[in-house]
Amino acid sequence: MYVRLFSAVWLLLCAWLAVIAWGFQAPFAYDPVGPRAYPLLLLALMGVGSLWLVFKPGMLEQRLDLPTALRSALCVVVLLAYALTFEPLGFVISTSLATFALGLLFTGRPLPCAVSAVAMGVLLYVLFDLLLDVPLPLGLLEAFVES
Repeated sequence: MYVRLFSAVWLLLCAWLAVIAWGFQAPFAYDPVGPRAYPLLLLALMGVGSLWLVFKPGMLEQRLDLPTALRSALCVVVLLAYALTFEPLGFVISTSLATFALGLLFTGRPLPCAVSAVAMGVLLYVLFDLLLDVPLPLGLLEAFVES
């Protein structure tokens, strides 16, 4: 019951945020789709997911146990820490740390989590900064990169 209630509230929140995001305008045309496409896409995906949870059969039998609730809370803490360390540590380091923590949180082994975290941080930086030309902060690694 709580899952359906949470999903219904989340669906309303997504609809409200979509109305707000619809008004996003760029001061100059730097992108053909504009600044509203990404938030609207994410809100649509979250809305479809929460709509599915509202009408999914068998949700009344599920219970939220303490380990699952703790894991969910720790996931939110990791994502908040990722957002707070994104600028000071830089994209590569903060993404690697968040990926490693989330991998361990979802019962991954430490060595594969570490390898995949470093690979994800570096490869996503290469993809976004070099290939897609999206500037990302280097943070602590800025001293090692020549301008």
